[in-house]
Amino acid sequence: MSKVLVLNASYEPLNITSWRRAVVLLLKGKAERVEQSNKYAYPGLPLPTVIRLRHYVRVPYKEIPLTRRNILYRDGHFCQYCGYGGEALTLDHVIPRSRGGGDTWENIVAACVQCNVKKGSRTPKEANMPLYQMPRKPYSSLYFEVAKHLESGNHEEWQKYVIGAGPGSDQSSIY
Repeated sequence: MSKVLVLNASYEPLNITSWRRAVVLLLKGKAERVEQSNKYAYPGLPLPTVIRLRHYVRVPYKEIPLTRRNILYRDGHFCQYCGYGGEALTLDHVIPRSRGGGDTWENIVAACVQCNVKKGSRTPKEANMPLYQMPRKPYSSLYFEVAKHLESGNHEEWQKYVIGAGPGSDQSSIY
């Protein structure tokens, strides 16, 4: 069914919850409705799509795992050198490991096999292969989950509460 974006009292995205849980938070006075749909949970009670907690909740920082899947998702499943968007994507170290480049968000990008081989153990500048966007660490682990909903065309109203998420956005602003 419908999902609801939960904002902290500071309007910072916290998580995504079910519409039922969101309605309970509203009825208990723990949250307020920020955005709503044209559907109704009960007569006179429109389904919320974005709610904001009335009291600030402190959330500990959660490290985003550096995985192949997360890097490919961050880069939109496109080669950062030529724009290829097929299945045969690899990971490339911008500064090669042979030159001291590490396994970090800022040094690994998605690359097609041809570009990865062509670049070899050179930097993008030496290989004359500029990157489409500089690799950066994602701002929040919630970004991946929210971006999936926005890419599917659902919950476009969430976009104004999540920095740089969604199709057509300048992803470099979210890292």
